[in-house]
Amino acid sequence: MSPSDDTSPVRLLLCDDHAVVRAGLRALLSSTEGIEVVGEAGSGEEALALAARVRPDVVLMDLQLGGGMDGVAATRHLASGAAYGTEPAPRVLVLTMFDTDADITRAIEAGATGYLLKAEQPDELFAAIRDAASGRTALSAPVADRVLAQMRSPRPALSERERDILQQLARGLGNRDIARALFISEATVKTHLGRIYGKLGVDTRAGAVAVANERRLLP
Repeated sequence: MSPSDDTSPVRLLLCDDHAVVRAGLRALLSSTEGIEVVGEAGSGEEALALAARVRPDVVLMDLQLGGGMDGVAATRHLASGAAYGTEPAPRVLVLTMFDTDADITRAIEAGATGYLLKAEQPDELFAAIRDAASGRTALSAPVADRVLAQMRSPRPALSERERDILQQLARGLGNRDIARALFISEATVKTHLGRIYGKLGVDTRAGAVAVANERRLLP
């Protein structure tokens, strides 16, 4: 089916690493007219394989998926359409508990059509799924507020690697341990730290972590 075909139900794939959450969503959505759950995945890898078989219109994607591929990486693969040939790639609608600037930015940059919080009311979820299937952006109100706030007062544009290093920094790791964790050299870590300090307007490790927490730059 084409997502724009209003006469057919939206084909939906669920991806969440908690079986109870998937069961709850399936039960909730099965009673909803116009939405058909065509599959469930407990990991990012499973979602990619299943999506290639069942061809959903929308994938409802959690961000935190335990071990293996996370929701952002899975979203990037799905949204790219690389595995779909001439068929349109599915829309990815993030459904998560996390609303940090870092999580929202990563998901949107990866190609997510929408971003919802798990505290959302059922009717809002149903509407968002239909909007996503039609190619319209769907954001929870708190997420929309954060996106607007970022546009009005842009946050430092940290690269993916800088975010990785900042996250390790927040764990209290030194340069050598960060280098080992990310499989890079200590010199590279120092170079990235200098750029991070400049973008955040700080000159210490503690200052970088404090600003990152204040601005919700960490996932």
